[in-house]
Amino acid sequence: MIDNMIKHHNIIAIIGNIVTVKVSQKAGSQDISTRFGDLALIEAHDGSTSLAQVIKIKGDKVSLQVFSDTRGISNDSSVRFLGKAMQVTYSPNILGRIFNGTGEPMDGGSNLAPDPKVNIVSASVNPMKRVLASKMIRTNVPMIDVFNCLVESQKIPIFSISGEPYNKFLARIGIQADADIVVFAGLGLIFDDFYYFRSQFEQAGVFARTVMYCNLASDPIVERLLVPDMALTVAERFAVEEGKRVLVLMTDMTAYADAMKEIGVSMEHVPSNRGYMGDLYSQLARRYEKACDYKGAGSVTILSVTTMPGDDVTHPVPDNTGYITEGQFYLHNSVLDPFGSLSRLKQHVIGKVTREDHSQIMNTMIRFYSNANEAAQKQAMAFELSNFDKKLLKFGKLFRERFMDINVSIPLEPALDLCWQTLAECFEPEELLMKQLLIDKYFPKTVVS
Repeated sequence: MIDNMIKHHNIIAIIGNIVTVKVSQKAGSQDISTRFGDLALIEAHDGSTSLAQVIKIKGDKVSLQVFSDTRGISNDSSVRFLGKAMQVTYSPNILGRIFNGTGEPMDGGSNLAPDPKVNIVSASVNPMKRVLASKMIRTNVPMIDVFNCLVESQKIPIFSISGEPYNKFLARIGIQADADIVVFAGLGLIFDDFYYFRSQFEQAGVFARTVMYCNLASDPIVERLLVPDMALTVAERFAVEEGKRVLVLMTDMTAYADAMKEIGVSMEHVPSNRGYMGDLYSQLARRYEKACDYKGAGSVTILSVTTMPGDDVTHPVPDNTGYITEGQFYLHNSVLDPFGSLSRLKQHVIGKVTREDHSQIMNTMIRFYSNANEAAQKQAMAFELSNFDKKLLKFGKLFRERFMDINVSIPLEPALDLCWQTLAECFEPEELLMKQLLIDKYFPKTVVS
């Protein structure tokens, strides 16, 4: 272990929020007195202190990312390494609380000093402790529950663009999802969005089972890199030690990647693609792979927001995210696009933990909606429409109103019944091309328009 009382005074560079110090080797040892990711305390001449984190070690030179800023720090300031990585408070007392990017309370409550702390850097889950995803998280959002189920231990992003109501949608899922605990990670939020999430959770009465870690747009950028790790560490503890079903909500992972890019540029790292560092995939995967269903314990499910600059799905952040995650929800024009959205784990629950008609009704509804879009194109080009085309147009209108609007809230079974009702209002039973046994059992005997 290092001697935590040693102070180093040989600061050789201050560039932006990065301080580089030359560290003397300990007597009788070839190792310098710090480790990657350790915390350090920089003390200025006026007695003020700044917390920093080791982000690079090259020989006897150690680079530190200062959490706040470098004002007041000079070349003769002292640096003391604390010998520990960033930690986060973990106890039942954190539920209903809001913390900033360094894990300090920002809600005016107790600082929870006596409560235990855990390191935010932990090893990946042992594959032998993982259980195959087989349980559904109900959200009461029909475009998710019916057409792209959210499955426990799944990692899935919401692809969207600036201006879309993705934060409103994310808050609704956090409120309505049947999870034991919700852990929220806000990355680069403007104050209005931060206040919106807080007020929505409070008004819905779910704040007592929610813990929030928030980095505001005005906060130091290095804290943005710590927020996902703190949220995921706490979620992992709740799942493993208390057997809780934990849903982690993160917004916006593009802001997280931009923070990594900014720090990489300041470190003079060579960028790989559009200014992003070459380890972007690894850094994102390290966080997303925390999603897990633990054998004999609880689960961690990750739902994040990834904004696509210029609606470009080939942008490095959504592009890399798509290779890591198990599908995506595509929020476009304030609706969930049924063609751009995909859940690769839905086959583990559809028809197994849901109703027998789920798979057939899902496929039939999407098939008819695709045909309805083709009929709408024929109508726009002034082609003659058949009677069946007119039925498709009516179906398309009802489908958008009853299912695609993100404000619609219906439990799964009533949503399946509404699917049958919608089909009955537009088509005859023989036009559905579905299993006759299901039609006989579920097709409405009387149709109420």
